[in-house]
Amino acid sequence: MKILDKISELLGEAFTACGYDKSYGKAGISNRPDLCQFQCNGAMAAAKKYGKAPFIIGDEVAEKLSGNGAFESVECVKPGFINMVMSADFIGDYVRSMAQSDKLGCDCESKNEVIFLDYGGANVAKPLHIGHLRSAIIGESVKRICNFAGYKTVADVHLGDWGLQMGLIIMELKSRKPELPYFDESYEGEYPSEAPFTLSELDEIYPSASAKSKEDEEFKSSAQQATVLLQNGHRGYTALWRHIMNVSIPDLKRNYGNLNVSFDLWKGESDAKPYIADMVQDMLDKGIAHESQGALVVDVTEEGDSKELPPCIVRKSDGAANYETTDLATLIEREREYSPKSYLYFADKRQELHYTQLFRTAKKAGIVGEDTELKFIGFGTMNGSDGKPFKTRQGGVLRLEYLIKEINDAVYAKIMENRTVDEAEARETAGIVGLAALKYGDLSNQASKDYVFDMDRFISFEGDTGPYILYTIVRIKSILKKYEAEGGQLCGCVINDPEGESETALFLELTKLAETVEGTFAEKAPHKLCKFVYDLSNAFNRFYHDTKILGEENENRKKGYIALLVLTRDVLTTCIDLLGIEAPERM
Repeated sequence: MKILDKISELLGEAFTACGYDKSYGKAGISNRPDLCQFQCNGAMAAAKKYGKAPFIIGDEVAEKLSGNGAFESVECVKPGFINMVMSADFIGDYVRSMAQSDKLGCDCESKNEVIFLDYGGANVAKPLHIGHLRSAIIGESVKRICNFAGYKTVADVHLGDWGLQMGLIIMELKSRKPELPYFDESYEGEYPSEAPFTLSELDEIYPSASAKSKEDEEFKSSAQQATVLLQNGHRGYTALWRHIMNVSIPDLKRNYGNLNVSFDLWKGESDAKPYIADMVQDMLDKGIAHESQGALVVDVTEEGDSKELPPCIVRKSDGAANYETTDLATLIEREREYSPKSYLYFADKRQELHYTQLFRTAKKAGIVGEDTELKFIGFGTMNGSDGKPFKTRQGGVLRLEYLIKEINDAVYAKIMENRTVDEAEARETAGIVGLAALKYGDLSNQASKDYVFDMDRFISFEGDTGPYILYTIVRIKSILKKYEAEGGQLCGCVINDPEGESETALFLELTKLAETVEGTFAEKAPHKLCKFVYDLSNAFNRFYHDTKILGEENENRKKGYIALLVLTRDVLTTCIDLLGIEAPERM
């Protein structure tokens, strides 16, 4: 149970004992920590119902609570705020219960419900670039948070493997190697088992074809036609498509793995193909789809919209499927196989119109039930120092693996300045810390907002950064290892009641975990968890600087400190795991 719920129970009982409804006894964290720890504003609302001045009601409730041992002090201040400082025993009991709980005091019972997450969204045959970063790491973090909250999750990368880029690659290959059997319409034999290109060649083929299509209308038209033929099962193009998939996907898996991002499903747009024909016919039979300029569309504007929305195109005028087509058909497959409670889609916020069209069409067509949640989590862009989307010095889009290497190298250089570890360990540590710097630097921002990528700030070991959080965890680990090396046993230590300002502040930060996890899950907002982790790290470091932990002569007190450190470590490592971050053993 959250500590605010426990305090609210006590407040509710006091309001009831004074003749008022218990619902007014809702506690909140004080926004004036210099005055009190917790606050209740219920007397203000109760005054309207009971026709009394709020400070009179507040005084009555404060008087009723004054003899309760859970409170060190309770005071009503005008116009009617009830300010509370909890007793050391009450706070100590709550924190001790966290240490004994499987999920550190969070109300996260297992639920027999599935949340389906669609994130990643890489295109096959294109290397991951920094534009893929936010979808991957925000989606991964939210997935972990949903799991921790007790839900079953299914994560699908949902590859772009069925669109125009495939037609472009096929036509570029045809222009380079026309002798290949895939382009011979009379060929009836088995196609080669080896791809006619390497990964590095494939990386070059697509951008070349894309550039050509912008200058050569005939080439572009042939690529569009090849896309339609592929989607309709052209034998040679399908064999080429399989080669492209077999060469590209292992590289995508490697790059996502470097981000500590994983998926349950590696499905693509192509997997929706078996459902498209019946889906389109069903929409026609229900009368919700109609022809417009040769395309088949569904009107999605609803009463109350401030402006008319463009219709959702479910079949293009040339008969080809588009994103809307495959996304809708993919929903049919997901409903049949998983029947989730809700769907979460992660993509650039500029795609909001697409998802509005998708969700409204899915509901209108009965693909998902009215009670099924369809939620789009749109994120802003990672910008350079000029405030524009991040580019390389040459003006291109930076490949993700190059960005990771740059930040790892920068962290390695900082570590080697101290020369406290050998080069091999420094490289390994730099990989962990560099990834934390990158992910925390992103996740600590509200997802919907743009942010500036600042290498120097991200890799700093001070301030609100990933390295600072990891350094705090490593500091705790170091103290605990030293305690054990001196003959101490972690399992025999129990947290004492807090004494002093900095220790009490650390206890109070720990008590916010359950509230933070609940809020982070409800809003699907990892930045809330980042703020908690940073505040907790600050509280620990103040406590560390104010306290002789291993130098404490009172053995019981020392054991209490050690137990407090174990809990703080566990809370921090649990939270960074929810962010998709790991901590090294030393830095």
